[in-house]
Amino acid sequence: MPRPSRSPIAPPQSFLWTRRVVLTLLTVFALLPVYVMLSSSLKPLQDVSGQFRWIPSGLTIRPYIDIWNTVPLARYFVNSLIVAVSATVLSVVIAVFAAYAVSRYRFRGKRIFTVTVLSTQMFPGILFLLPLFLIFVNIGNSTGIALYGSRGGLILTYLTFSLPFSIWMLIGYFDSIPRDLDEAAMVDGCGALGALFRVVVPAAVPGIVAVSVYAFMTAWGEVLFASVMTNDTTRTLSVGLRGYATENDVYWNQVMAASLVVSVPVVAGFLLLQRYLVAGLTAGAVK
Repeated sequence: MPRPSRSPIAPPQSFLWTRRVVLTLLTVFALLPVYVMLSSSLKPLQDVSGQFRWIPSGLTIRPYIDIWNTVPLARYFVNSLIVAVSATVLSVVIAVFAAYAVSRYRFRGKRIFTVTVLSTQMFPGILFLLPLFLIFVNIGNSTGIALYGSRGGLILTYLTFSLPFSIWMLIGYFDSIPRDLDEAAMVDGCGALGALFRVVVPAAVPGIVAVSVYAFMTAWGEVLFASVMTNDTTRTLSVGLRGYATENDVYWNQVMAASLVVSVPVVAGFLLLQRYLVAGLTAGAVK
């Protein structure tokens, strides 16, 4: 029985094998640190502090119990969740209105606004640390509103660098949505806000999800501003993990266990929203 002829557009066998080898190496490279973290989190402290073994001699879940007592991890978890979710919601809501106005309307200073929004991404975040610190302290001294050391101040801080990118990204995504949809909605009796919420926002769900994931991950894992703008009560996870290191020892098994625990919300959210995230990152790139 004759073998089926090979398609002329099919890639050569050498390319297929090269792709398999490269993907296998990348998979091992990505999963190896996860295995080290997982195995170290299941070892007693003396085993982690000694010579590393790829196959643990003994396993224990005690580090996953001790992480909640060594430092107030639950409080740090709540603080990070409140700050990250609040910053994400505010970034998405403000960015939707701002991007829709820039995408659909013409006004004086429109180009300057878009360039200014995009240019803020060129500066490193550390340049904004001291000005924001002084602004929050002066506002607290003048009005009594405690922004420094509070969750609200940290949320406003994260908005300063997540909101510009969110606006710029949604502008490109809204531009890819035909304006005929807005006009059809207005013909049916919808106003500008009605067309936005009933037509544009449902069509822009992938882009909004991508912006939400970016804003959440930025706020969840940020260290620099959280280490300066928080105190013992409002400290977040990214800073609180330093509590496992004392003057005498470092609880490496608890550090690994806590790192895996705090990664669960981000990993789970990414896996659930992966389909929307990929579509949102690519749809607005080509007009």
